Amino acid sequence: MERYKPLVLDEFIPQPQTKLYIESPEIKELEKLAYDGPLGALYTKEKTAFHLWAPTVMAVNLIIYEDNYAPTKKIIPMVLNDELHIWQTEVEGDCHGLTYRYELFYTDGTSRRSVDPYSRAVTVNGKRSVVVDLPRTNPENWGGRMEPFSAPTDAIIYEANIRDLSMDVNSGIKNKGKYLGVIEEGTKNPLGSKTGLDYLKELGITHVEFLPMFDFATVDETGEVPTEYNWGYDPLNYNAPEGTYSTNAYDPLSRITEMKQMIQGLHDAGIRVIMDVVYNHVYEVDNHSLNRTVPGYYFRTTHEGYLSNGTGVGNDTASERKMMRKYIVDSVTYWAKEFHLDGFRFDLMGIHDIETMNAVRKALDEIDPSIMVFGEGWDLMTELPWYKKASHHNAIEMPRVGQFNDGIREALKGNDFDPHTRGFINGAWYTENKLADNFMASISTGQYSEPGQVIQYVEAHDNYTLYDRLVTADPSLDKDTIIRRHELATTAVLLSQGVPFIHAGQEFLRTKFGVRDSYNSADQINKMDWLRQEKYEHTVVMVRDLIKLRKAEPLLRLKTYEEIGRTMRILHASYQRVAFEYRQDNERLIIVLNAQSNPLKYDLEQGDYIMKLVDGEVFLDDDHMTGEIDSFLIEPYTTLVLKQYLD
Repeated sequence: MERYKPLVLDEFIPQPQTKLYIESPEIKELEKLAYDGPLGALYTKEKTAFHLWAPTVMAVNLIIYEDNYAPTKKIIPMVLNDELHIWQTEVEGDCHGLTYRYELFYTDGTSRRSVDPYSRAVTVNGKRSVVVDLPRTNPENWGGRMEPFSAPTDAIIYEANIRDLSMDVNSGIKNKGKYLGVIEEGTKNPLGSKTGLDYLKELGITHVEFLPMFDFATVDETGEVPTEYNWGYDPLNYNAPEGTYSTNAYDPLSRITEMKQMIQGLHDAGIRVIMDVVYNHVYEVDNHSLNRTVPGYYFRTTHEGYLSNGTGVGNDTASERKMMRKYIVDSVTYWAKEFHLDGFRFDLMGIHDIETMNAVRKALDEIDPSIMVFGEGWDLMTELPWYKKASHHNAIEMPRVGQFNDGIREALKGNDFDPHTRGFINGAWYTENKLADNFMASISTGQYSEPGQVIQYVEAHDNYTLYDRLVTADPSLDKDTIIRRHELATTAVLLSQGVPFIHAGQEFLRTKFGVRDSYNSADQINKMDWLRQEKYEHTVVMVRDLIKLRKAEPLLRLKTYEEIGRTMRILHASYQRVAFEYRQDNERLIIVLNAQSNPLKYDLEQGDYIMKLVDGEVFLDDDHMTGEIDSFLIEPYTTLVLKQYLD
């Protein structure tokens, strides 16, 4: 997650507020007023109940409108339930489609209007809340969840942006930049190669992880083709889908139905869906519904009274407080149940606390224990003690909550924030042991409870793409060496223990033309260039076949550290080569990563071996034998995988 460029919309112009920061004693008193029941607009055909937790305000009105632009139609005073500490009212009749907001009166005599923090449907640009009868948003043949997934280590995650997948003029996709564009079938580029959904199916990934697709702030939804671009790490309405990805952002129901259609289409194709969630901060504190309803409560502050800023974007939410924790858990479980989502990637998860992440895991287990939960467990400078942070240092305290492993990333290519540092693939010495340990899911650190917690990657949406990083680090490098180094890094990720994760387009050396963080760059920078799959066909085929190889070889997907320790050992980790041996029952695997600039003669035990990966070519059958050998010549910047059946 990176910073974003603000787009000011009419409703979000900052206004004076009575109180933004509140003291610890006040927080403690508010914690006593926490409510564990349902919140938001609770629809039935006969009536809709409105529940709002806002214990510090003097009064609340429910404001009803005809539509997004109409003036106030009706004002209904809400009643404070002294026992539950929530404001309540009911509206008789079928309220499906009713547009509303809350008006809150503060202790200093001022008032403000706010959308419902629990909005599940919103008007264009998220300005007003809408009551929704959710079954009416279900697409045709909307069924249940997919069958539970086998194990995290069986997953191959593909990170993509909904808009990027289809915006290229060569995508062959009609609904460009839309939910529905993701699931169009039969699409091809001008050279006849598959694109979009058909391409993803052929690639063989198990899960697609989408960058934020809840309602975010900085892209104007009123245009058919938005002129602004943003990844979406600027949260506005956490429980409503983003409108720019819908074919009709003016229809509050369209975005819900079309997101469901997208998920249904991916499920029908055998691909599960992970949602990137950003509960660690909001776009603009002063105008966000959480802060308008309970000023100051949902956000951490320093001892001096300033907003905590571990996120780097001006505010940190306070997940350790009861009602923020409830909000996160309620939101995640809503998305999982209503949209049949298969996983959640937590942006800047290290901002959150351990107890909240474990509460998320427990709540999702009640829906489907195979729902994946993982995130960025960076140790950030937020106002929370280190031992409470949901960081990778505390991963052992959060079983089955995964963490992005920056260890393998930096061992392979160098420091992500300095393109001129080097890693194993581009000439750095003394990285071999670090790579070897991280390849084994960081077994020596003891910080994880199982390999399924370790998300293995070398490229993601943040920072340079791997291709751009290699070019930036050494502009004089020849194209063949760039390709080989790129393939070596991607191969290491796909063969490593843990959960492999690749960035969309990594398999055809995606470039963003040297833009390090393209969070608000134009489509021309961010779009998937569907012609590159021909240009780098060898790499695409290699990645596709490595995924097949990983699925076919259980030794590449070990589920426990006990299994890794029992079956796997490091043969060599020096002189820009790292080698491993696996032994289980009568089967043996040899994996050698060669980062030397010259061919490597690698000594082997005398025998006849089955070739599985040689010079970027994957052999999926057992028919390609070496003959009786005691060494193998490995080409520069390539990986060797040999298999042997023992007597």
